[in-house]
Amino acid sequence: MALAWCSWLFLSAWVLNTGAEISITPEPSQPAEGDNITLLVHGLSGELLAYNWYAGPTLSLTFLVASYIVSTGDETPGPAHTGREAVRPDGSLAIYGALPGHTGTYIIQTLNRQFQTEVGYGHMQVYEILAPPTVVANDTELVERRDTLRLMCSSPSQAEVRWFFNGDALPVAVRLGLSPDGRMLTRHGIRREEAGAYQCEVWNPVSVSRSEPLNLTVYFGPERVAILQDSTTRTGCTIKVDFNTSLTLWCVSRSCPEPEYVWAFNGKALKNGQDHLNISSMTAAHEGTYTCIAKNSKTLLSGSASVVVKLSAAVVAMMIVPVPTKPMEGQDVTLTVQGYPKDLLVYAWYRGPASEPNRLLSQLPSGNWIAGPAHTGREVGFANCSLLVQKLNLTDAGRYTLKTVTLQGKTDTLEVELQVARE
Repeated sequence: MALAWCSWLFLSAWVLNTGAEISITPEPSQPAEGDNITLLVHGLSGELLAYNWYAGPTLSLTFLVASYIVSTGDETPGPAHTGREAVRPDGSLAIYGALPGHTGTYIIQTLNRQFQTEVGYGHMQVYEILAPPTVVANDTELVERRDTLRLMCSSPSQAEVRWFFNGDALPVAVRLGLSPDGRMLTRHGIRREEAGAYQCEVWNPVSVSRSEPLNLTVYFGPERVAILQDSTTRTGCTIKVDFNTSLTLWCVSRSCPEPEYVWAFNGKALKNGQDHLNISSMTAAHEGTYTCIAKNSKTLLSGSASVVVKLSAAVVAMMIVPVPTKPMEGQDVTLTVQGYPKDLLVYAWYRGPASEPNRLLSQLPSGNWIAGPAHTGREVGFANCSLLVQKLNLTDAGRYTLKTVTLQGKTDTLEVELQVARE
């Protein structure tokens, strides 16, 4: 029988039955690597004597998997048998623990009692279980608008590829940089908004596998360098500071990484590498132009901002001058206030230290003044904070104190010693 079947293998092409069409379908329809698969045969007819299974595009002995005799159940492996195939009595072919190499065209050839042969074709794709791919970059630290990004999705599989950015599908604009096979992503003149985590994913109908994220840093700046005081931008402005008060200037910018800061005063570099500059006690020696220079060591770019700092003229000049300077007993004297606050809210005069029993008078926000406990009836207040003391006597000599409060709540206290000469 083996000899007769072997002869049939070589002569079968001469006697071909043109009956119903035979087809082959795999079960499961989308098999994965490692599955047990059955190639089902449809359209068989009549009483059959034998089957030949081929794993290849033609009826060549090279592609013969196995021959099967129906009456005896004998199966003879062919050159293409891998040790995983078995022909079943109904003509189907079982493949145990299928491998991706089992993918391809399969042919069944049947022999009936009239020694006629029929042939059926089918194709099977065995999908591999995919291993995680790897994202490979030309560099993970790039400079904005200067450098080009090249990412490659490295995988031994020929599966389909898709990309993800920060966990989401790749933006449309970025997808324009994909190669035809989707495995290479190129971005010329990289932008800061493209910094983040990139992943690629390989997939087929039965398996999906995503890479670990690759983090991309895009350096830029410094841009919009500015000097702030109390969260308010002061760049290009003049900042007026009260005498003997503190001032802190902050230098800010948009930059990646955080820039190095250099401060200069009137063009001369200061020994300060911080993002802020502090003046603890403002004096005339601190007046001038302050410049902050921000330098980015990655982009090799820099930017600067400057402000002018001056003493508040009103506070520096504020003083009390008696007119006349040396009044005599019986005269009137005006304690004139020079440089009083222009945003004055209220003020009060005291005979001696600033305490309520010593208060001579106070001016209200309405502009009117009211007498205090120490008022003698000879004191008059004016809108410019000056105090008139009429018909001086020797007991009026001594210390006088002025206390002012501005609309911003700033309080200042000044004192003057009044001398009264005898007639």
